Amino acid sequence: MFDGLQERLGTVFRRLRGEAKITEEDLAAALREIRVALLEADVHFRVVKDLLARVEARAAGERVLESLSATQQVIAIVRDELTATLGGEDAQELRIDGAPAVILLCGLQGSGKTTTAGKLAKRLAGRGRYPILVAADLQRAAAVEQLVQVGRRVEMPVVTPEPGESVLALGQRALKVARERGRDVAIVDTAGRLHVDQALMAEIRELADALAPHEILYAADAMTGQDAVRSAAEFARVLPLTGVLLTKLDGDARGGAALSVREVAKVPIRYAGVGEKPEDLELFSPARMASRILGMGDVLALVERAEQAVDAEEAKRLAERLTRNEFTLEDLRDQLRQVRKLGPLQNVLEMLPKGGPLKGMPQVGEADERRLVRIEAIINSMTPAERRSPQLLNASRKRRIARGSGTTVQEINQLLKQYLQMRKMMKQVKGSWLKRAFGR
Repeated sequence: MFDGLQERLGTVFRRLRGEAKITEEDLAAALREIRVALLEADVHFRVVKDLLARVEARAAGERVLESLSATQQVIAIVRDELTATLGGEDAQELRIDGAPAVILLCGLQGSGKTTTAGKLAKRLAGRGRYPILVAADLQRAAAVEQLVQVGRRVEMPVVTPEPGESVLALGQRALKVARERGRDVAIVDTAGRLHVDQALMAEIRELADALAPHEILYAADAMTGQDAVRSAAEFARVLPLTGVLLTKLDGDARGGAALSVREVAKVPIRYAGVGEKPEDLELFSPARMASRILGMGDVLALVERAEQAVDAEEAKRLAERLTRNEFTLEDLRDQLRQVRKLGPLQNVLEMLPKGGPLKGMPQVGEADERRLVRIEAIINSMTPAERRSPQLLNASRKRRIARGSGTTVQEINQLLKQYLQMRKMMKQVKGSWLKRAFGR
């Protein structure tokens, strides 16, 4: 997500850095290019107009234009105004009161409501709540079964419709079931609908009136561009929306919906779906998103994800082995597993700044993901003794490992070469650290 926009904006700012001092003409040219970049990224034209008007008003002052660090200040202004466009303040966890509190999910068909309902239930359960899912999508074939599967995956109960039961009757019965089972949150997954379908819009309005939900969240697919934005505005006109769930931010779309939906719908973005796993739902942070759009990364989010995914005891054990120069192929395999827990490599790298040592780094794709799997397969096909002592690997052993892992002897040799280089590098780092610390 945002790759094209990042590249275009990066080109604009690199051109500004080449100027000794930014003139009004330079600024105007940069703003024109930023306007084109945003419009090509499918950002709503009114959002682009308002954003650039604020940037120009702040950046056109004499102090900024004559400053030696004018480029940095212009970049900072763009970042600040992007953050404001996205909502300004970081989203907070949902405030839930009632027995049960009702969270109503709405949006277009295919926007990711059902999957996000499971993610939201898992997130709330991890914070001491007791959710129940309600399968209120009676329009789409297999929608109920899909939510049942999602509920099974996140270990949450699901209230399903009885034969001939209406959506309104199902919702009222679901609240009764939630009370009987001691569930304090009911997450209602409604049918996807177009805002022009008057009958379905009237149905969801009737359901909202009957259930009096604490939250009505619109699921906006970040990959659908202006369709999601226009529909969000219409849903906000019919329903008292309290927020947006931005789904599929890990996709490869242009990202215009992410920048537009908050301004157009006039409700905050509450959560962002960043992957396919049940735990891949994060509180939305405008500042972090703006930094990612500008290629500045989101290192804080990466640290938070690592804290959740990485085993602290395992990391401590590895650190101790490194200090003793005992890094084996088993340790390498365990580290690869820890890295894969962070999510797809492309998503992880998007959280890192694009400049500095990472500038010009090639893109990571599916081939790189598959390579990690193949490396693990190679190591798993070795005996424990071979993992601890790779020098045992002669030609016949390598052929056996290649057959067992579905790889080639050439791949095994490449892995061993990289492993030995890693050991050598770690030994050098350890030696230089000891010399600095103890003068040895």
